[in-house]
Amino acid sequence: MNNDKMKDWTRRKFITTVTSAGTMFLFSPFVSLAAAGQDDKVKKIAAKAIGIDTHNHMDVPFSLEQFKGQQYDLAGEMKASGLTAICMTFCVDRPKLEKEGDAYERFITSLDEMDEMLKANHLTRALNYSDLKKVKKENKRIVIQSIEGGHFIEGKIERIKIAYDRGLRHLGLMHDGQTSPPMGDIYTDTPQFGGLTQLGIDTIKECNRLGILVDLAHCSNEAINKALEVSTKPMLISHTGLNTQLGTNERMVKMMMPRLISKEQAKKFAHAGGVIGVWTHLADTPLDYAKNIRALVDVIGAEHVCIGTDTKMALPGGSNDRFGSKTNQSWNTTTNGFFYTVVDALLKTGFTEKEITQIGGENYCRIFDKATDI
Repeated sequence: MNNDKMKDWTRRKFITTVTSAGTMFLFSPFVSLAAAGQDDKVKKIAAKAIGIDTHNHMDVPFSLEQFKGQQYDLAGEMKASGLTAICMTFCVDRPKLEKEGDAYERFITSLDEMDEMLKANHLTRALNYSDLKKVKKENKRIVIQSIEGGHFIEGKIERIKIAYDRGLRHLGLMHDGQTSPPMGDIYTDTPQFGGLTQLGIDTIKECNRLGILVDLAHCSNEAINKALEVSTKPMLISHTGLNTQLGTNERMVKMMMPRLISKEQAKKFAHAGGVIGVWTHLADTPLDYAKNIRALVDVIGAEHVCIGTDTKMALPGGSNDRFGSKTNQSWNTTTNGFFYTVVDALLKTGFTEKEITQIGGENYCRIFDKATDI
Protein backbone atom coordinates (compact mmCIF):
# COMPACT_ATOMS: atom_id res chain seq x y z
CA MET A 1 0.00 0.00 0.00
CA ASN A 2 1.60 3.32 -1.09
CA ASN A 3 1.73 6.41 1.11
CA ASP A 4 -1.28 8.14 -0.54
CA LYS A 5 -3.47 5.07 -0.11
CA MET A 6 -2.24 4.67 3.44
CA LYS A 7 -3.19 8.29 4.24
CA ASP A 8 -6.61 7.86 2.63
CA TRP A 9 -7.28 4.64 4.56
CA THR A 10 -6.18 6.24 7.83
CA ARG A 11 -8.39 9.28 7.21
CA ARG A 12 -11.43 7.09 6.43
CA LYS A 13 -10.81 4.96 9.52
CA PHE A 14 -10.61 8.10 11.66
CA ILE A 15 -13.89 9.49 10.28
CA THR A 16 -15.61 6.12 10.72
CA THR A 17 -14.32 5.85 14.28
CA VAL A 18 -15.43 9.37 15.18
CA THR A 19 -18.85 8.84 13.58
CA SER A 20 -19.30 5.58 15.46
CA ALA A 21 -18.27 7.28 18.68
CA GLY A 22 -20.82 10.03 18.07
CA THR A 23 -23.52 7.45 17.52
CA MET A 24 -22.43 5.62 20.66
CA PHE A 25 -22.60 8.90 22.57
CA LEU A 26 -26.22 9.39 21.57
CA PHE A 27 -27.08 6.00 23.04
CA SER A 28 -24.49 6.04 25.80
CA PRO A 29 -25.27 5.22 29.44
CA PHE A 30 -24.55 8.85 30.32
CA VAL A 31 -27.42 10.12 28.20
CA SER A 32 -29.67 7.36 29.52
CA LEU A 33 -28.66 8.29 33.05
CA ALA A 34 -29.86 11.86 32.46
CA ALA A 35 -33.26 10.60 31.36
CA ALA A 36 -33.32 8.15 34.24
CA GLY A 37 -32.47 10.98 36.64
CA GLN A 38 -35.46 12.98 35.45
CA ASP A 39 -37.68 9.91 35.69
CA ASP A 40 -36.45 9.21 39.23
CA LYS A 41 -37.20 12.80 40.24
CA VAL A 42 -40.72 12.54 38.80
CA LYS A 43 -41.35 9.32 40.71
CA LYS A 44 -39.96 10.83 43.90
CA ILE A 45 -42.28 13.85 43.71
CA ALA A 46 -45.30 11.73 42.78
CA ALA A 47 -44.56 9.40 45.68
CA LYS A 48 -44.36 12.32 48.11
CA ALA A 49 -47.41 14.27 46.94
CA ILE A 50 -51.04 13.48 47.64
CA GLY A 51 -51.96 13.71 43.97
CA ILE A 52 -55.63 14.62 43.42
CA ASP A 53 -57.73 15.20 40.32
CA THR A 54 -60.41 17.51 41.69
CA HIS A 55 -62.87 16.89 38.85
CA ASN A 56 -62.90 13.40 37.38
CA HIS A 57 -66.08 12.01 35.85
CA MET A 58 -67.33 8.58 36.77
CA ASP A 59 -70.58 8.50 34.83
CA VAL A 60 -72.79 5.49 35.44
CA PRO A 61 -76.11 4.47 33.84
CA PHE A 62 -79.36 5.44 35.54
CA SER A 63 -80.38 1.77 35.43
CA LEU A 64 -79.24 -0.90 37.87
CA GLU A 65 -79.90 -3.61 35.29
CA GLN A 66 -77.64 -1.91 32.75
CA PHE A 67 -74.99 -1.31 35.39
CA LYS A 68 -74.84 -4.99 36.36
CA GLY A 69 -73.36 -5.81 32.97
CA GLN A 70 -70.54 -3.27 33.27
CA GLN A 71 -67.09 -3.50 34.83
CA TYR A 72 -64.83 -0.57 35.70
CA ASP A 73 -61.11 -1.02 36.34
CA LEU A 74 -61.05 2.05 38.56
CA ALA A 75 -58.37 0.75 40.93
CA GLY A 76 -56.06 -0.26 38.08
CA GLU A 77 -56.40 3.05 36.25
CA MET A 78 -55.85 5.04 39.45
CA LYS A 79 -52.73 3.07 40.31
CA ALA A 80 -51.35 3.58 36.81
CA SER A 81 -52.10 7.31 36.98
CA GLY A 82 -49.93 7.96 40.03
CA LEU A 83 -52.75 9.87 41.72
CA THR A 84 -53.76 9.19 45.32
CA ALA A 85 -57.36 10.29 44.88
CA ILE A 86 -59.92 11.52 42.42
CA CYS A 87 -63.02 13.57 43.12
CA MET A 88 -65.32 10.94 41.63
CA THR A 89 -67.95 13.10 39.97
CA PHE A 90 -71.30 12.39 38.37
CA CYS A 91 -74.22 14.49 37.17
CA VAL A 92 -77.93 13.76 36.80
CA ASP A 93 -79.06 16.40 34.30
CA ARG A 94 -78.06 14.44 31.17
CA PRO A 95 -80.27 13.47 29.45
CA LYS A 96 -82.59 16.36 30.21
CA LEU A 97 -84.75 15.95 33.29
CA GLU A 98 -88.47 15.74 32.49
CA LYS A 99 -90.37 15.66 35.78
CA GLU A 100 -89.97 16.27 39.48
CA GLY A 101 -88.38 13.35 41.27
CA ASP A 102 -86.27 12.21 38.30
CA ALA A 103 -83.14 13.98 39.57
CA TYR A 104 -83.35 12.45 43.02
CA GLU A 105 -84.05 8.98 41.64
CA ARG A 106 -81.03 9.23 39.34
CA PHE A 107 -78.94 10.49 42.26
CA ILE A 108 -79.77 7.55 44.54
CA THR A 109 -79.37 5.01 41.72
CA SER A 110 -75.95 6.43 40.85
CA LEU A 111 -74.76 6.27 44.46
CA ASP A 112 -75.99 2.67 44.74
CA GLU A 113 -74.03 1.77 41.63
CA MET A 114 -70.92 3.55 42.87
CA ASP A 115 -71.14 1.64 46.13
CA GLU A 116 -70.91 -1.56 44.08
CA MET A 117 -68.12 -0.19 41.89
CA LEU A 118 -66.01 0.80 44.87
CA LYS A 119 -66.61 -2.55 46.53
CA ALA A 120 -65.51 -4.41 43.38
CA ASN A 121 -62.36 -2.27 43.19
CA HIS A 122 -61.57 -2.52 46.93
CA LEU A 123 -61.79 1.26 47.26
CA THR A 124 -63.45 3.53 49.82
CA ARG A 125 -64.57 7.15 50.04
CA ALA A 126 -62.58 9.80 51.87
CA LEU A 127 -64.79 11.54 54.40
CA ASN A 128 -62.13 13.94 55.67
CA TYR A 129 -58.47 14.88 55.30
CA SER A 130 -57.40 12.20 57.78
CA ASP A 131 -58.65 9.56 55.35
CA LEU A 132 -56.48 11.03 52.58
CA LYS A 133 -53.38 11.06 54.78
CA LYS A 134 -54.01 7.49 55.90
CA VAL A 135 -54.24 6.00 52.39
CA LYS A 136 -51.20 8.00 51.28
CA LYS A 137 -49.18 6.55 54.12
CA GLU A 138 -50.36 3.07 53.14
CA ASN A 139 -49.70 3.71 49.42
CA LYS A 140 -53.33 3.04 48.59
CA ARG A 141 -55.98 4.87 46.53
CA ILE A 142 -59.26 6.51 47.53
CA VAL A 143 -62.08 8.60 46.05
CA ILE A 144 -63.84 11.76 47.20
CA GLN A 145 -67.51 11.51 46.31
CA SER A 146 -68.59 14.48 44.23
CA ILE A 147 -71.66 15.53 42.29
CA GLU A 148 -71.83 18.20 39.59
CA GLY A 149 -75.03 20.17 40.06
CA GLY A 150 -77.48 20.26 42.96
CA HIS A 151 -80.39 19.00 40.85
CA PHE A 152 -81.10 16.15 43.27
CA ILE A 153 -82.08 18.64 46.00
CA GLU A 154 -85.23 19.76 44.14
CA GLY A 155 -85.86 22.45 46.75
CA LYS A 156 -85.61 20.01 49.66
CA ILE A 157 -82.57 21.10 51.69
CA GLU A 158 -82.86 18.03 53.93
CA ARG A 159 -81.63 15.91 51.02
CA ILE A 160 -78.14 17.36 51.44
CA LYS A 161 -77.94 15.53 54.80
CA ILE A 162 -79.00 12.31 53.05
CA ALA A 163 -76.20 12.88 50.52
CA TYR A 164 -73.74 13.57 53.33
CA ASP A 165 -74.68 10.33 55.06
CA ARG A 166 -74.05 8.49 51.78
CA GLY A 167 -70.49 9.85 51.69
CA LEU A 168 -70.84 13.00 49.55
CA ARG A 169 -68.16 15.51 50.52
CA HIS A 170 -67.86 17.68 47.37
CA LEU A 171 -70.86 19.42 45.80
CA GLY A 172 -70.81 21.36 42.54
CA LEU A 173 -73.57 23.93 42.91
CA MET A 174 -74.44 24.10 39.21
CA HIS A 175 -74.02 22.27 35.93
CA ASP A 176 -75.13 22.73 32.31
CA GLY A 177 -78.84 22.41 32.97
CA GLN A 178 -80.67 24.61 35.47
CA THR A 179 -81.88 23.02 38.69
CA SER A 180 -85.56 23.04 39.61
CA PRO A 181 -86.12 25.30 41.46
CA PRO A 182 -83.18 27.39 40.16
CA MET A 183 -80.10 27.92 42.32
CA GLY A 184 -78.55 30.79 40.42
CA ASP A 185 -76.92 31.99 37.23
CA ILE A 186 -75.01 29.44 35.13
CA TYR A 187 -72.08 30.94 33.23
CA THR A 188 -73.34 29.75 29.85
CA ASP A 189 -76.88 31.13 30.35
CA THR A 190 -78.32 34.63 30.26
CA PRO A 191 -78.15 36.05 33.83
CA GLN A 192 -81.53 36.38 35.52
CA PHE A 193 -81.11 35.65 39.23
CA GLY A 194 -78.60 38.27 40.35
CA GLY A 195 -76.07 35.55 41.04
CA LEU A 196 -77.76 33.17 43.48
CA THR A 197 -81.34 32.45 44.45
CA GLN A 198 -82.32 31.81 48.06
CA LEU A 199 -82.07 28.08 47.34
CA GLY A 200 -78.48 28.52 46.16
CA ILE A 201 -77.66 30.52 49.28
CA ASP A 202 -79.33 27.97 51.57
CA THR A 203 -77.48 25.11 49.86
CA ILE A 204 -74.10 26.73 50.51
CA LYS A 205 -75.00 27.35 54.14
CA GLU A 206 -76.12 23.75 54.61
CA CYS A 207 -72.93 22.44 53.04
CA ASN A 208 -70.93 24.65 55.41
CA ARG A 209 -72.90 23.33 58.36
CA LEU A 210 -72.59 19.64 57.46
CA GLY A 211 -69.02 19.63 56.16
CA ILE A 212 -69.24 19.47 52.36
CA LEU A 213 -66.83 21.34 50.08
CA VAL A 214 -68.68 23.71 47.70
CA ASP A 215 -67.53 23.75 44.07
CA LEU A 216 -68.47 26.86 42.04
CA ALA A 217 -67.55 25.59 38.57
CA HIS A 218 -70.33 26.47 36.07
CA CYS A 219 -71.29 29.52 38.16
CA SER A 220 -71.36 33.02 36.66
CA ASN A 221 -69.09 35.69 38.09
CA GLU A 222 -72.08 37.18 39.92
CA ALA A 223 -72.93 33.80 41.43
CA ILE A 224 -69.31 33.29 42.52
CA ASN A 225 -69.17 36.72 44.13
CA LYS A 226 -72.45 36.12 45.96
CA ALA A 227 -71.18 32.74 47.17
CA LEU A 228 -68.08 34.44 48.56
CA GLU A 229 -70.36 36.69 50.62
CA VAL A 230 -72.34 33.72 51.94
CA SER A 231 -69.84 30.95 52.61
CA THR A 232 -67.97 30.67 55.89
CA LYS A 233 -65.59 28.08 54.38
CA PRO A 234 -63.10 28.30 51.50
CA MET A 235 -64.46 27.02 48.18
CA LEU A 236 -63.28 25.51 44.92
CA ILE A 237 -63.66 26.16 41.21
CA SER A 238 -62.65 22.68 40.12
CA HIS A 239 -62.29 22.90 36.35
CA THR A 240 -61.59 25.92 34.20
CA GLY A 241 -58.66 27.79 32.73
CA LEU A 242 -57.42 31.34 32.37
CA ASN A 243 -59.22 33.10 29.51
CA THR A 244 -55.90 34.10 27.97
CA GLN A 245 -54.84 30.47 27.39
CA LEU A 246 -56.80 29.40 24.31
CA GLY A 247 -54.73 26.77 22.54
CA THR A 248 -55.00 26.13 18.80
CA ASN A 249 -58.36 24.39 18.35
CA GLU A 250 -60.79 27.12 17.25
CA ARG A 251 -63.86 24.93 17.75
CA MET A 252 -62.84 24.15 21.33
CA VAL A 253 -62.00 27.80 21.99
CA LYS A 254 -65.48 28.89 20.89
CA MET A 255 -67.12 26.26 23.09
CA MET A 256 -64.90 26.78 26.13
CA MET A 257 -64.54 30.56 26.22
CA PRO A 258 -67.65 31.17 28.40
CA ARG A 259 -66.29 28.57 30.81
CA LEU A 260 -62.90 30.25 31.32
CA ILE A 261 -62.01 32.62 34.14
CA SER A 262 -60.57 36.12 33.89
CA LYS A 263 -57.50 37.29 35.77
CA GLU A 264 -59.62 39.70 37.80
CA GLN A 265 -62.13 37.05 38.87
CA ALA A 266 -59.37 34.55 39.64
CA LYS A 267 -57.64 37.08 41.89
CA LYS A 268 -60.90 37.84 43.73
CA PHE A 269 -61.58 34.15 44.34
CA ALA A 270 -58.01 33.39 45.45
CA HIS A 271 -58.00 36.41 47.78
CA ALA A 272 -60.96 34.82 49.60
CA GLY A 273 -58.93 31.63 50.13
CA GLY A 274 -60.27 29.68 47.17
CA VAL A 275 -58.49 27.20 44.92
CA ILE A 276 -58.93 26.96 41.13
CA GLY A 277 -58.46 23.79 39.08
CA VAL A 278 -56.95 23.81 35.60
CA TRP A 279 -58.49 21.38 33.14
CA THR A 280 -56.75 19.56 30.30
CA HIS A 281 -58.94 21.17 27.64
CA LEU A 282 -57.18 23.66 25.32
CA ALA A 283 -53.83 21.94 25.92
CA ASP A 284 -52.55 19.85 23.01
CA THR A 285 -49.56 18.47 24.93
CA PRO A 286 -48.47 17.98 28.54
CA LEU A 287 -46.16 20.99 28.17
CA ASP A 288 -49.09 23.10 26.96
CA TYR A 289 -50.99 21.99 30.05
CA ALA A 290 -48.08 22.94 32.29
CA LYS A 291 -47.94 26.35 30.59
CA ASN A 292 -51.66 26.85 31.23
CA ILE A 293 -51.04 26.08 34.89
CA ARG A 294 -48.08 28.47 34.90
CA ALA A 295 -50.23 31.28 33.47
CA LEU A 296 -52.73 30.94 36.34
CA VAL A 297 -49.99 30.56 38.96
CA ASP A 298 -48.42 33.81 37.72
CA VAL A 299 -51.74 35.55 38.45
CA ILE A 300 -52.82 34.08 41.81
CA GLY A 301 -49.86 32.11 43.18
CA ALA A 302 -49.08 28.40 43.35
CA GLU A 303 -50.98 28.02 46.64
CA HIS A 304 -54.33 28.67 44.93
CA VAL A 305 -54.07 26.34 41.91
CA CYS A 306 -54.89 22.64 41.55
CA ILE A 307 -55.57 19.97 38.93
CA GLY A 308 -59.14 19.41 37.73
CA THR A 309 -59.00 17.54 34.46
CA ASP A 310 -62.68 17.08 33.50
CA THR A 311 -61.69 13.65 32.13
CA LYS A 312 -62.76 10.10 32.97
CA MET A 313 -60.51 7.80 34.98
CA ALA A 314 -62.25 4.57 34.02
CA LEU A 315 -64.83 3.62 31.41
CA PRO A 316 -66.80 0.38 31.53
CA GLY A 317 -65.23 -2.45 29.55
CA GLY A 318 -66.13 -2.25 25.88
CA SER A 319 -67.47 1.29 26.16
CA ASN A 320 -67.55 3.45 23.04
CA ASP A 321 -68.17 6.63 25.04
CA ARG A 322 -67.44 9.59 22.75
CA PHE A 323 -67.64 12.27 25.40
CA GLY A 324 -64.51 13.15 27.33
CA SER A 325 -61.09 11.56 27.25
CA LYS A 326 -59.71 8.86 29.52
CA THR A 327 -57.46 10.44 32.14
CA ASN A 328 -54.39 8.30 31.48
CA GLN A 329 -54.78 9.01 27.76
CA SER A 330 -55.25 12.75 28.01
CA TRP A 331 -52.58 13.20 25.34
CA ASN A 332 -51.90 10.76 22.53
CA THR A 333 -48.12 11.13 22.81
CA THR A 334 -47.81 10.02 26.45
CA THR A 335 -47.00 6.54 27.70
CA ASN A 336 -46.79 7.17 31.45
CA GLY A 337 -49.67 7.60 33.86
CA PHE A 338 -51.38 10.97 34.06
CA PHE A 339 -49.84 12.36 37.25
CA TYR A 340 -46.33 11.23 36.31
CA THR A 341 -46.75 12.94 32.94
CA VAL A 342 -47.94 16.18 34.53
CA VAL A 343 -45.19 16.23 37.15
CA ASP A 344 -42.61 15.76 34.39
CA ALA A 345 -44.12 18.61 32.35
CA LEU A 346 -44.25 20.91 35.38
CA LEU A 347 -40.58 20.24 36.12
CA LYS A 348 -39.67 21.00 32.52
CA THR A 349 -41.64 24.25 32.76
CA GLY A 350 -39.60 25.41 35.75
CA PHE A 351 -41.85 24.56 38.69
CA THR A 352 -40.17 23.65 41.97
CA GLU A 353 -40.88 20.46 43.87
CA LYS A 354 -42.74 22.47 46.52
CA GLU A 355 -44.96 24.13 43.92
CA ILE A 356 -45.72 20.81 42.24
CA THR A 357 -46.69 19.28 45.59
CA GLN A 358 -48.99 22.23 46.26
CA ILE A 359 -50.66 22.16 42.85
CA GLY A 360 -50.72 18.36 42.72
CA GLY A 361 -52.98 18.04 45.76
CA GLU A 362 -51.84 19.97 48.82
CA ASN A 363 -53.96 23.02 47.99
CA TYR A 364 -57.10 20.94 47.56
CA CYS A 365 -56.36 19.08 50.80
CA ARG A 366 -56.15 22.40 52.64
CA ILE A 367 -59.63 23.58 51.66
CA PHE A 368 -61.09 20.05 51.83
CA ASP A 369 -59.87 19.84 55.42
CA LYS A 370 -61.38 23.22 56.31
CA ALA A 371 -64.66 22.42 54.59
CA THR A 372 -65.14 18.99 56.19
CA ASP A 373 -63.85 19.90 59.66
CA ILE A 374 -67.02 20.61 61.67
